[in-house]
Amino acid sequence: MSKESEQAIRPPSERFVLGLDLDGCVADFYGYMREVAAEWTGVPVEELTPDVSYGMPEWKLLPNEYPRLHRFAVTQRDLFKEMAPVPGAPQSIRRLGTEGIRIRIITHRLFIRWFHEIAVAQTVRWLDNHAVPYWDLCFMRDKEAVDAHLYVEDTPENIGRLVEQKRKVIVYGNSANATGLPESEYVLARVTDWSEAEELIREEYYSWLKQEGADLPPSVGVKAPWHDLL
Repeated sequence: MSKESEQAIRPPSERFVLGLDLDGCVADFYGYMREVAAEWTGVPVEELTPDVSYGMPEWKLLPNEYPRLHRFAVTQRDLFKEMAPVPGAPQSIRRLGTEGIRIRIITHRLFIRWFHEIAVAQTVRWLDNHAVPYWDLCFMRDKEAVDAHLYVEDTPENIGRLVEQKRKVIVYGNSANATGLPESEYVLARVTDWSEAEELIREEYYSWLKQEGADLPPSVGVKAPWHDLL
């Protein structure tokens, strides 16, 4: 690229960062856990409702049983490697990444001790297998501690903390967040499919690019002119 061409290109000062939760937003956590829970409890899967709240009390696990179920799901049934993607998620994320968004995965998958290596390895394998692009992979409980311009999250507690810190968030809707969400200008929307999520993320991203005085991507899923300069 010539110096004249580079001078004509208007890049942003930095890349726009999307803080992206995995379970319940990109990976179908509840769908696969329902299958594992049916095996664990001996209850036919048809008798376990797919419409659960956070912590899955509707499946009537014994007190303090969930950590053991979770450990079994990860170590014996490859939970983080075998889950199906949420429909449309990998394709949308690939398009957004190509357009110049920095994808920052922020997931709380290390909350049970002594098998972190397995959880991390399965996560990386899953992301690669489904061609989900990312620049950063953060295993964090406190999502608000990791900077991003916009977050996609499904856990009500995490959404509440993001809002308290005045972070913009798109809620990926499922039965676990059907109620209890904060009313705030920082909750941009609650969406239930990735076509809607992608459109909202792109709107926020393009608005930010315009504020930066930067060139927009020429079309959906196409590199911005400055893509290789940053």
